[in-house]
Amino acid sequence: MLKSQRLAVLPIDSYDLDAELAVVDRHEYGGEWGVFTFGGWSAHVLANGSGAESDTAFRPHGDRLTLTELGRQLPNIMSLVTEHFPVDRLQWVRVFSIRDGIIATHVDFLEFDERGTRLQISLRTTEESLHSENDIVYHIRRGEVWKIHSTEPHAARSTADTARLSLCLDFADAEEPIAFRGEIPATEPIRIVELPEPTEAELEKLIDADRNLTPATMGSDFRRFAEFHFERHAHAAAAFDWFIEAARRTGDAGMVAKAEAFRTYCIEKRSYGEAFHW
Repeated sequence: MLKSQRLAVLPIDSYDLDAELAVVDRHEYGGEWGVFTFGGWSAHVLANGSGAESDTAFRPHGDRLTLTELGRQLPNIMSLVTEHFPVDRLQWVRVFSIRDGIIATHVDFLEFDERGTRLQISLRTTEESLHSENDIVYHIRRGEVWKIHSTEPHAARSTADTARLSLCLDFADAEEPIAFRGEIPATEPIRIVELPEPTEAELEKLIDADRNLTPATMGSDFRRFAEFHFERHAHAAAAFDWFIEAARRTGDAGMVAKAEAFRTYCIEKRSYGEAFHW
C-alpha cells in the first residue's frame, strides 16, 4: 500500500508560471545531497529561516519564514503557496529539479529526532517523471499535492530532457494535518506504474556486469542499481542488496564494507551534517 497520499489538486493553470519556471531553469544550484543524486538534479531555495540563498542544508528551525533572493523573483509561485497553504508552520520552500537524472533510494529525516510534514506539488512534469515508495512506482501529475511519506525508502527519476520541477514545502509537526484553501476536485485516479517482474537473468546481468567494480567507480556505478527499480518491479531498498552482492563478487572486503555503509547512510542511520565519502 502506498503510504504517500494525494491530498489535493490545485488550480495551477490560474497562475502564470512559465516565465518563473524558466528563472528556476537558469538558476545556479549550490547545495547538498550529491551522494544521493545522479545526472541533472538540483534544489532551489525560495524561502527558509535565514533568507540566505546559500543556506541550503535542510533542518527544522523555529525562525520566521523569509524569502530568499530567488523567492523574491518568483511572486507567482509564492502566491501559489500563500494562497493555498498556511504559512505559520511552513519552514522551507524549495523547487526540486530533475532532468535526465535520479534521486537514489533514501530515507529523509534520519538526522532529526522529530520529523515534519513534506508536501510536493508538481509544477512541470512529463510521463517520464516518476516517484517511488517501497515497491510502488507512481507519477505525480501537474498540480497534484502529495504528502510524501519520507520515512519509507523512496526515490525519484526523470529521463526527460525537459526538467521536472516540483515545489517542496516542509512544515513543522508530522502529526498535525495541513489545511488547504481553494483546491479543486481530482478527476483522475492516482497514476500507479505497473512494471514487469525482473527475471533471474536480468538480475544476474545487473549484478555481474560490475565484476570489474573498483573503489574509484563505486559511486557512479550505483546509478544502474538505483535505476533498475524504475524498470522492473522491486523494492526500492533492493538496489542496495544488488549493489552489496556485486561488491562481494569482487572479493574485496573493503568494497563490501563501503557498499554496506552506503546502505546504512541512505536508509538506516546518519547524523546531522554527516557526509558520505566513496
